Amino acid sequence: MNTLHNHQETLDWLFEQLGESADIEYHESESHGNEGQLLFVKSMVDDKKVQTSILVPFYNLDGLEQFVAYLYNLPSVKLFVSRDNTLDLILDGHAALFFGKHMYLVDVKLVKNEQISEISVEPTLQGPTNSLSENIMVNLNVLRGRYSRPSLKVEYWAVGTMSKTRLALVYDEQLVNPNTLMKVKEALNQIQTDVIQAAGELQRLLTKTKKGLFPTMIVTERPDRVVYNLSHGKIAFLLQGTPFALIAPAVFYDFMSSMDDFYVPYWVSRFLVFIRYIGLLATISLASLYVLVTSFNPEMVRVQLALSIAGSRAPVPYPSYFEVAFMLLMMELLTEASLRLPKSIGSTATTVGGLILGQAATQAGLVSNIMIIVVAAVAISNYVVPIMEMSYGIRVAKYGILVITSLFGLMGLVAGLLALLAYIVRLDSFGEPYFKLFIEKPEKAHKASRGKNNSGGA
Repeated sequence: MNTLHNHQETLDWLFEQLGESADIEYHESESHGNEGQLLFVKSMVDDKKVQTSILVPFYNLDGLEQFVAYLYNLPSVKLFVSRDNTLDLILDGHAALFFGKHMYLVDVKLVKNEQISEISVEPTLQGPTNSLSENIMVNLNVLRGRYSRPSLKVEYWAVGTMSKTRLALVYDEQLVNPNTLMKVKEALNQIQTDVIQAAGELQRLLTKTKKGLFPTMIVTERPDRVVYNLSHGKIAFLLQGTPFALIAPAVFYDFMSSMDDFYVPYWVSRFLVFIRYIGLLATISLASLYVLVTSFNPEMVRVQLALSIAGSRAPVPYPSYFEVAFMLLMMELLTEASLRLPKSIGSTATTVGGLILGQAATQAGLVSNIMIIVVAAVAISNYVVPIMEMSYGIRVAKYGILVITSLFGLMGLVAGLLALLAYIVRLDSFGEPYFKLFIEKPEKAHKASRGKNNSGGA
């Protein structure tokens, strides 16, 4: 027999380790005069297996001896070894059954899920390919499968006065900043809206500056990005009905990093990050630099390049700023069209449309050849930013700098870049400075969180 001297002490220890997490399920049942207790993590188990393997036999079989004999014949049953082992098995999808002085661990893990699709927005070359789901319980199952710490806590909220959309707040209790957690809960309590259906909508409602340009929370579909940020003391928001999660707090560097940075050699990842920052500077300032060189300060470049630009623009009847604005607007329309058209024809239509538009505009003398190169470079550079919300903000910011440069030349370009930098410096994400290059990983507890000095049962 699998005997525990005091299973209540083991239960108390398990509750202490698991804490008050919303997906921890505890049931007390009675059948034929026999009392039993059941403990499991709901997001990790298959409800049908719990019913068919545990609850139905418990109520149908006559007496505890028959039920115990049934359990011993199950291939998925494990006996008690130690408290740490029990905790690990519970976090892995086992249900703990207590009957008198006996305890059994039944494997009821949710192992198959057809609601998970492949990643489409944030692809990587070597990383995992499965994305989050639109079901909260499925997402919790995925996260706990990748991050099986007992300190991982889940809190359920209902947002939207009419929709009552289910929201799961996920964080590591040992690593999260208590002040940040308090600010997040205060922001959730202050939400006043009828319906919430998407993560981006929730992000705008939680953001302190309602009309901000840059995002202060990460929207991601990648479970590995969520797990990585949880291990750094951040908070994840899982919203029912959307396959995207929110992560807070977030700093500027988070939006410039890809999960591929962790899957390739160190110097390769540093090179990729460097390339992204080069692309960031190019997409913000390249169009403005073209206007600056052609209309204000051609002496800033070599004579041969200045003459080449002048010769290319000779048939163009409009000022350089109008030429740039026209081509950037056409590029934005092509980008928007590629998102709205069916996937089967979207890429083909926009590619052909872009080629025809560029060639026809050049032959008609509406734009210069060099302008086509500049616009293409700006468009390509914008897409090196891994997080789409940040690339949207950068797309808008470059127009403000272009307008100021068109009015004031070199001083306008410098003033626009400084104003953009000052705006970013003023931002914060739930108390974290936005322009902080890295959020330091919280110091992990040096003492074991599972009380190993008490392992092995009372």
